Amino acid sequence: MKNSLIIFVILSVLGSLPGSQSNDWRSRQNGFPIYQNGYIDQPYVVVLNNGTWLCVFTTGTRSEGSEGQHIVCSTSKDQGKRWSKPGNIEDPSQESASWGMPYLTTYGRVYVFYDYNGDKIHNLRNEKDIREDMLGWYCYKYSDDNGNSWSERYKLPVRKTNVDYSNDWNGKVQILWGIGKPINVDNGMMFGFSKIGRYLIDETEGWFFRCDNINFEKDPNKLIWQMLPDGEFPVKNPDFGSVQEEHNLFQMNNRDLYCMYRTILGNPACSYSRDGGHTWEVPTIPLYYTGMKIKNPRACPRIWKCKNGKYLFWFHNHGGWNFENRNPAWLSGGIEKNGEIIWSQPEILLYEQDIVTRMSYPDLIEQDRKYWITETNKEMALCHSIDSSFLNNLWNQFYIDTISQKGLIIDLKTSDLVNNEINLQKLNSRNVIDGFTIDFKILLTDLSSDQVIMDSRDSKGKGFLIETADFGAIKLTLSNGNKTSNWTSDQGLIKTFKEHEVTIIVDNRSGIIMFMIDGILNDGKDYRQFGWGRFDNTINYIGEGELRLNPLVDGKMRSKSKVAFLRIYNRSLTTTEAVGNYRALTMKKII
Repeated sequence: MKNSLIIFVILSVLGSLPGSQSNDWRSRQNGFPIYQNGYIDQPYVVVLNNGTWLCVFTTGTRSEGSEGQHIVCSTSKDQGKRWSKPGNIEDPSQESASWGMPYLTTYGRVYVFYDYNGDKIHNLRNEKDIREDMLGWYCYKYSDDNGNSWSERYKLPVRKTNVDYSNDWNGKVQILWGIGKPINVDNGMMFGFSKIGRYLIDETEGWFFRCDNINFEKDPNKLIWQMLPDGEFPVKNPDFGSVQEEHNLFQMNNRDLYCMYRTILGNPACSYSRDGGHTWEVPTIPLYYTGMKIKNPRACPRIWKCKNGKYLFWFHNHGGWNFENRNPAWLSGGIEKNGEIIWSQPEILLYEQDIVTRMSYPDLIEQDRKYWITETNKEMALCHSIDSSFLNNLWNQFYIDTISQKGLIIDLKTSDLVNNEINLQKLNSRNVIDGFTIDFKILLTDLSSDQVIMDSRDSKGKGFLIETADFGAIKLTLSNGNKTSNWTSDQGLIKTFKEHEVTIIVDNRSGIIMFMIDGILNDGKDYRQFGWGRFDNTINYIGEGELRLNPLVDGKMRSKSKVAFLRIYNRSLTTTEAVGNYRALTMKKII
């Protein structure tokens, strides 16, 4: 080990374990049940003119894709706390009806758009139990009495394109589905859907339906439908592979259209239309304002426009390629600048202690300046009240430049750091149940691993250790003497002879460790799937004796920096708060 470590301290949050989820609104277990069944998916809500919520979802007594899958609706008169017994929109007959998406017109009619196996396909190549919930027709029904009764079934004019003629039925049967609730576009309505070129869901691409007279024409036979984009060219980037699906969209403040969809690249994709959906720009990978690519597996990437003209993006913040690891759900905030959408760095929105639980296909409800999210694990759909201050904080990330004072229990300046030992008596489990964050400035003259930065471990190994790791990374280790957890920052971010701010956020309630280097949340870069890591949050001891700062450096802090300090908080900071702490010192502009 080398004694070449020079520390410029900015520590900014320290805490404890384990945290309770009972009073954490982010815990999935605190959601209000909408419905539970063998299968339940896409719980999408419209707020009726009388204030009642109408939720439309797909359900069945067996697993996804089984016989009897159908669409139903349920209502809530208390903003999602209690729900009525579901009523059928389509009966659980032999023909599947799936992926219902509701739309409320300006005059109070509710339309629901969905897949229906109108071609009555029940086997393929003599296979049994074929999934026919994506086969056939795009249909709709409507209700003029708040979902109590529904009209006859109408069929949308899905134009056949190249992808249909190359599918398993050579275009005689179409394969398609949609996940994005219809949105208001100008004076009309629009929604996205995916066509499939090979059963079950391969060779996928994006299309849209637009109807400009749906808000005043009450005769369904006179509705004017446009399938967009024009011609044979879907929303798809040829360089992004065969899987490009689950397109959903919003209309921007400048009236352009923006859509997001999933791939198997480890990233979502996005595209803009400047002419109402008739043509679309070649899709690209969306970016944070930092310039980093957003990561997401093959999971629903939902976007919404809020009434304040700002945007939200639900995703899973890792670079997987399959359907797994949909826990936790993360949220980014978006704003519009120069005709583009700029996305904030993400925060954890919802988590589940059972890490194999998946949550997806969410919807956003906004009423009385309050926000809710619905989601499903495919067996139970839940409704969650979202703290509005959480969203305001997320949108504020573009501007924040102040140091957080909430939960600040130790605040040491340069003159206080003459000695390299700090008493941790204040950091007991009563004060730090939420977790902790450690935020410090460091300068390395070489990148050798195993250089101790700070250490609170006692003679039994109980406490935490921060040290250098391979290839310019920083490592945190937590131990209670019997169990140990650790996580490492992304490699290559720490450079020699350069000051860096390192922020380690230990979120005990979700059981997740996050690293931020120079105000940027680690995402794993190109060499690992996850930038964040899980830890055993039953480790309930971080040390109550002395925190030793860089014991390899002759007993005192040495600094070239004009600002050197140590801050310890009794809670985990949000990503946005950590950005604010960083910007307060650097005064670097975000936008």
